[in-house]
Amino acid sequence: MLDTTVDSEVLAEAVRLACRAPSLHNSQPWRWVAERGRLDLYLEPDRAVHGDQSAREALISCGAVLDHLRVAMAAAGWTADIERFPDAANSEHLASIGFTASDRVTDLQGRFAGAILARRTDRLPLLAPSNWAQFLTVLHASVSGQVRLRVLDDELRGSLVEASELTEALRLYDSSYHAELGWWTAPFEVYDGIPASALISAEESDRVDIGRTFPVTRNSQRRVEVGNDHAKIVLLSTATDQPGDALACGEALSTVLLECTMAGLATCPVTHLTEVPEGRALLAGLVGSDDLPQILIRVGGAPALEKAPAPTPRRPLAEVLQLRD
Repeated sequence: MLDTTVDSEVLAEAVRLACRAPSLHNSQPWRWVAERGRLDLYLEPDRAVHGDQSAREALISCGAVLDHLRVAMAAAGWTADIERFPDAANSEHLASIGFTASDRVTDLQGRFAGAILARRTDRLPLLAPSNWAQFLTVLHASVSGQVRLRVLDDELRGSLVEASELTEALRLYDSSYHAELGWWTAPFEVYDGIPASALISAEESDRVDIGRTFPVTRNSQRRVEVGNDHAKIVLLSTATDQPGDALACGEALSTVLLECTMAGLATCPVTHLTEVPEGRALLAGLVGSDDLPQILIRVGGAPALEKAPAPTPRRPLAEVLQLRD
């Protein structure tokens, strides 16, 4: 195995693919620096949303883009050696990454990279996931270390819905929150935020019992044949709330989303419940764990013949990647 230097064009294309990672409101709070065949990942605190004062959700987003980068480079024939938080004096420096040439690229590595392009955040009602019991073994095996994966029992659905509604009610008169939500969903051409095509109408929202209340769109009723949402609810949690926990949770989120996509399942990260202390406490009480809930994921099926939605926009590569070679 030869330890050679990665070409800057390979790094650029891998970063472009990695930036398909999900982030809160598609805020994309990350910045990359490439130098001498290495990459460094930085948090962009100015892109953390107002309601994320601790930047916990921004770090989860950065963890997702970091794992997407690992997947992209593996498909290009390079193994990533990741050093997390390499600079104790700079908390925004999240990772320093070197690369070693691989002997070969496996079919599975190629499929993971393809799943990055195929994945979408699906806010519509979902069918119950097929082959769930067997696939659950794959999900549990994909997450380890400091992140715990738990599938919430169907019997908890009603209580989870109540917790979701209470969390939304706590923000009913939070003008800053609603103003920011309106900003990220504004109907004009941008490279970030959530386009109207990725949102759901009031009627569709009524059929999704666990989800954030976004500004109303005029989308017509879709997936009427599905009825109400039948998605399974997956919870990722950690023992503490250190920055490293949030980053690791984002990496686990990336893995779960890509595994689901390869299995033909639709996904939707759900974060409004964990954005306020009361919501996190309610969620922790429901699952009966001392762990801190970090993020929920709806996992289900979409009609097989349905046309895939257009990908949400991403910031231009020149804005997120600095080449110092």
